[in-house]
Amino acid sequence: MSSAAKLNYAIPPADGSRAFTQAYPDPVTGEHPRNWQQDSYIVEIEDIRGKEDNYSLDVAGFQYFRYPAKHTKFTDEEEIKEEYYPESIELIKKLTGASRVVVFDHTLRRRRPGERGADPNIRQPVAQVHADQTMAASIARVHRHLPASDVPALLRCRFQIINLWRPISHPAVDWPLAVCDFRSLDTKTDLVPTILKFPDREGEVYGVKYKPGHKWVYKSAMDPEDFVLLKCFDSIQDGSVATMAPHTGFEDPKTPKDTPFRESIELRALVFYEEK
Repeated sequence: MSSAAKLNYAIPPADGSRAFTQAYPDPVTGEHPRNWQQDSYIVEIEDIRGKEDNYSLDVAGFQYFRYPAKHTKFTDEEEIKEEYYPESIELIKKLTGASRVVVFDHTLRRRRPGERGADPNIRQPVAQVHADQTMAASIARVHRHLPASDVPALLRCRFQIINLWRPISHPAVDWPLAVCDFRSLDTKTDLVPTILKFPDREGEVYGVKYKPGHKWVYKSAMDPEDFVLLKCFDSIQDGSVATMAPHTGFEDPKTPKDTPFRESIELRALVFYEEK
């Protein structure tokens, strides 16, 4: 089964300038100032429940798993860091074979219609097709989060940035997560590098331009024991593996009335494969 749903794609700045988005909202409007536009398209998003094993991290750019988290409250930021981070590190190591995993941030999303999302506890689902990190931003993350003495060796080995996305509280029937199969993406023509402007620094993500051939999938009614690993970056750039998985939240027109609003957590980690 599939859903025909609206997805928002990026349109690069008409004047050829570098796309940018202000990472923090305007205090008056609550909007994030930017110099690019978006356009909406109705696309078919296939429900791959029961066929999850057809998609793997290195081939499609994402992979679904099922494993309950020990930490289940997700109400206290420090408890999340002290309890959920360590168990997630061990889980990512187990599933990928990585030698070293460093979690560098997380985002809680609790959909609340009418809220602008400035409160970190009620960030809304992102309704924009995107990929989380460019190569430059990924390398900058290694420098930012690892000891300087370790960085040269770590940049010589294979490393990735992986997003672990999981529903919390109840199944994510409302506003589920759609993922684009890397094999349908042309990284030379489909991507829009976009600067994220913070008060003290700049990051860089990818917007995505519309292409009819993009293959979109989701797993319906993921519950808190379900999670998906999304590849944001891979230092192997020779075409032999998937390097990213563009994704977006979407409003499924088949969602039953009075379905609980989506709540989820995404955790991003630097994942290293050090040579033994």
